[in-house]
Amino acid sequence: MTLNLFLLRHGETESSFSGGYCGLTDIALTPEGREMADDFAAAYQDHPWAGIYVSPLLRTRTTAEPLCRLTGHSMQLRRELREIEYGAWEGKSAQQVAADHPRDYQRWLSDAGWNAPTGGERGIDVARRVLLVLDEIQQTHAEGDVLVVSHKATIRILICSLLGIDLGAYRDRIDTPVASLSVVEFHEHGPRLARLGDRSHLRPALRDRSGT
Repeated sequence: MTLNLFLLRHGETESSFSGGYCGLTDIALTPEGREMADDFAAAYQDHPWAGIYVSPLLRTRTTAEPLCRLTGHSMQLRRELREIEYGAWEGKSAQQVAADHPRDYQRWLSDAGWNAPTGGERGIDVARRVLLVLDEIQQTHAEGDVLVVSHKATIRILICSLLGIDLGAYRDRIDTPVASLSVVEFHEHGPRLARLGDRSHLRPALRDRSGT
């Protein structure tokens, strides 16, 4: 057997539609977001999970809770799995950021791996902290399926790091919609992306919701 990393993005929040940058703001899921969490739990409650690792923010904990309740697994909360820190951009739209911080914004758009939002984190900083959790997972679970419940940028950065994709382009190369599941398998020749942005576990009405 191999180690398989199941990466679940949290369910829908109000920021999925507002267009504002939401990093460490501890917002809740919408009613539809909670339904997304329920749908995932129903689809995967009989899956043989080796462990469940979760960002400590409310939206990720609420997403993981139905599955943990049905399976009896405890959430392994890890601060390193939190969303990217947007600093002075937190809660602002792209248009506001472009007006208030034009130079930083242009640098970030050109290379989000090595340029940070004003007062925030670079992609490389996020990669370093989330890879610490991956190292812990690999040390604890030599094989089996491990679920990680995290955030849009964090998951995209982790996938790019594992696959050797330029971190500066993580926003352009990887798409992980709300409540989507991506799977990375670890083989003798390294990690392999087996699934990306899968939302087949959601009922059709939720799957068609197009928030970012």
